[in-house]
Amino acid sequence: MSRAEKAKEYFKSGYTCSQAVVLAFSDLCGVSEEFLLKQALPFGGGIGRLRLTCGAVSGLVMAYGAIFGTSELDAEKKKTAYQEIRGLVEAVQAETGSVICADLLAGKNLAVEKGGVAEERSAEYYKKRPCADLVYLAADLLEKFLAKKGVFSA
Repeated sequence: MSRAEKAKEYFKSGYTCSQAVVLAFSDLCGVSEEFLLKQALPFGGGIGRLRLTCGAVSGLVMAYGAIFGTSELDAEKKKTAYQEIRGLVEAVQAETGSVICADLLAGKNLAVEKGGVAEERSAEYYKKRPCADLVYLAADLLEKFLAKKGVFSA
């Protein structure tokens, strides 16, 4: 099973979009799954259901940072990270038209509600929402990127 497929399954089992993506790469992150799940939680729903940056994209960025980030003040590593993340996020945007949660939902003719409580996950929920596919896309792009960088074989 690919990491993208795992991420989609994590989402379908109830994790937020951001948690699902980062969890699929947890073995490469150098921190516990518990920490990743805690950190990624509020990024779901476009950051706390504000419908801003897509949670799947946030999960991709968090996983990248946990894998390649540094605690050193290193201008070259920072430059590289920014370039690579721009490329990954732009790849999501090229595929979907946006990386903004509200735009992605509106593009599927869904009501865009900010705040409140997340909808109950049901078969109908998964049929109408693009989130599981966005989780898959974000994880797939990161998986292919990591394989290309030689982090693992895809």
